[in-house]
Amino acid sequence: MTPEPGPVNTPRRYDSTGRRGRARRAQAHVLKVAEELFLRDGYAATTVAAVAAAAGVSVETIYKTFRGKPGLIRAIQRAGLAGTGPVPAPDRSDEMSGGDLPAEAILRHWATLTKEVMPRVAPIVLLVRAAAASDPEMAVLLTEINEQRLQRMHHNASRLTDHQGLRAGIGTEHVRDVLFAYTAPELYEILVTRQRWSINRYADFIYRGLVAELLDDPGHATNPNTGCLDNALICGDGTFIAQQGTGQW
Repeated sequence: MTPEPGPVNTPRRYDSTGRRGRARRAQAHVLKVAEELFLRDGYAATTVAAVAAAAGVSVETIYKTFRGKPGLIRAIQRAGLAGTGPVPAPDRSDEMSGGDLPAEAILRHWATLTKEVMPRVAPIVLLVRAAAASDPEMAVLLTEINEQRLQRMHHNASRLTDHQGLRAGIGTEHVRDVLFAYTAPELYEILVTRQRWSINRYADFIYRGLVAELLDDPGHATNPNTGCLDNALICGDGTFIAQQGTGQW
C-alpha cells in the first residue's frame, strides 16, 4: 500500500516591494516632522531626540537612516528639489528641455517650476546658511548645496544653448550664471518671505527676468487690450493668466 503524500510546504513569498513602500512612507513622515521642527525652532535647538519623539520612532532609527541632524537636512533638501509630482522635477525638466521647444517655452517652464520647488527648498537652505555661521558641518553642507545648484544650472544652460531664440553671443557660462542668480534662495527670501509677494508673482518675475536677459528678441510688449505682457505668467495686478509646465529645474 502506497502512503499518501503529506502536505507540501511552499516557502512564503517575500514582499520586498511592499516593505520598500512602507519604508519610504515612514522616512517621508520623519522628514516632514523634522522639517517642521527645524523651521519652527531652528537647527541648533532641534535635537534628534525631539524629532524621534514627534515622529514616533526611536533615536536609533533616525541615526541608522539619516545619520543625525545633517543627514536629515540633506534629505529634506533633496526631497524638496524632487518636487511634488510622481516624476522628480529634474527629470521632468530634462525631458522638456530635451525636446524641440524654443528657448522661450523652456524659460517659461523653468519659471513655473519655481512655484513647486522653491517654497520648500528655499527655507531649508536659508536655515542651513544661518546655522553655517556657528556649525562646521552646516558650513560644509552649505558649500555642497551651492556647488550642486551651480552644477545643475550649468547642465540646464548647456541644454538651453541648443535651442532657438537665445541671444546671440552669450555662452554657456553666462546662461549658467543668470540661472544661478535667479534660483538663489535669497531672491525668494526677499520677494516672497519679506515682501509678501505671491508665489505666482514671484514666478512671473523669474520668467520676465530670464526672458529679458537671455532671449535674442523677447518681443513681450504690453498688450493694450489686457494690460499684461504678452506671454506673461501673470498680469501686472497679480492676476494669474497661465499655468504651463509642472514642477528644480
